[in-house]
Amino acid sequence: MTTARVPSGAGHAGKDGVRQELRAVHALVTRDWLRLAANPTNTMLMLLQPLLFLLAFGGGLSALVPDSAVGGQYRAFLYPGILLMAIQAPAVSVGIRLITDRHSGNIRELLVTPARRSSLLCGICLGGCVTATAQGAVLLALAPAGGLPYRPLPLAVLLAELALAAFTLTALALVPAVHTRRPETFSTLLALTSAPLLFGSGALVPLSTLPSWVTSAAALNPLAYATDLLHRTAGPTAAAGVHWGTWQPPPALEAGVLLLTAITALLCTARRFGRTDDMT
Repeated sequence: MTTARVPSGAGHAGKDGVRQELRAVHALVTRDWLRLAANPTNTMLMLLQPLLFLLAFGGGLSALVPDSAVGGQYRAFLYPGILLMAIQAPAVSVGIRLITDRHSGNIRELLVTPARRSSLLCGICLGGCVTATAQGAVLLALAPAGGLPYRPLPLAVLLAELALAAFTLTALALVPAVHTRRPETFSTLLALTSAPLLFGSGALVPLSTLPSWVTSAAALNPLAYATDLLHRTAGPTAAAGVHWGTWQPPPALEAGVLLLTAITALLCTARRFGRTDDMT
């Protein structure tokens, strides 16, 4: 897949400069969107795992997890976690693409364009966010399979929360990607961290049923905040989510934590991304 050429323009001042930066971001988002559309088989394979979890866990564990532990049917509790699982893989895979683009010379081509490097970084992150959210939306269309009725407002809120979670995951994936030279190293890092973060977020089983140290560590796990937001929207659920001591933060604050995490990750990535010798 060739890298979409970022349109160039004269200078960065005034409205023309803003339009140029927006065109750069749009070109990078379009590149990832075209890459997704050109490989529907890969998209379906990425969705296969969360679907299997929904069918296997939703049916097999529903008899083992009492309704009182999740405030309803276990499949309805599991469905938001499956949505999160659906966006996790495509979001973090942006890090692998960044490394391969660096080796192929595509990053070098981007860095010599007039666009600011902050715009390029935002375009890369938003491209991953859009494609991950699109895959989550496909699974969201199967809401009745997860015990969630077709109600426009809750589904729209769930989609917005998925987009926020995808943006945060993409931004976090870029941090180790700009410090890693080999895709194999990045893939190993993902294998070591993805599953523990997902299982420790309360996505598959309530946090209240996990060891106390896992429950405490959930306050530092971005996926736990995303899971809690999705559960509260898809509810009703009696399962306890993230707590700061004895206090459970409200949904708006949890969304703020996710957004702040994403911005902090992008700022950390920008420091390294701006060094030409490290990115070429």
